[in-house]
Amino acid sequence: MSQHGGEADVSPRKDVPRSRLYEYVVFPGPSQKEPEPPPGREVSAADPPQERGLQGADKAVVRRREFAALLGEFRRTAVLVPLGDGAGPEGERGLLTADLGGVRFILAFSDEQALARYAVARGEAAREWVYQSILGARLLDVAVPAVGVPCGVALDCADGEGGMVFPPVCGIVPDAAAVDFDADGGLGGAV
Repeated sequence: MSQHGGEADVSPRKDVPRSRLYEYVVFPGPSQKEPEPPPGREVSAADPPQERGLQGADKAVVRRREFAALLGEFRRTAVLVPLGDGAGPEGERGLLTADLGGVRFILAFSDEQALARYAVARGEAAREWVYQSILGARLLDVAVPAVGVPCGVALDCADGEGGMVFPPVCGIVPDAAAVDFDADGGLGGAV
């Protein structure tokens, strides 16, 4: 809050070095909020509009179709993948990854704004982020199997429910890299 009751100045300080990614961060303003459902109608905020009124198996079918569409779009789209810190054995910079529950995830971002939100969330907005633009299909079909451990892709991981996870399972990554594939008989592991 300012001295005279107006809004506070939230512009970046000039004496603090900032990464160029800081320019891309878009913070929601106080007037931005979720739209409210029509009065007198109970609607679950968790249900997308196309699922309201559907039951059990129908919802599962709709969600599978939606995921297949998202997966197809991801495979056709170039995403930004930050490079690690170069702490490898020969100082090479591999793709930035994070481990969660015994699975490694390659971190990918749909645009510079999403990468900037991630940098701010990590408290590393001041450093320069080196990244490559890689086609989603190439990440899933080439990079994931090359990791050598169970690996998937996390897209826009700083965006909460706005992000997406592509786990290492059949139909998303090559069978040889999928954790639910049994080489002797096809699908076999627990998902």
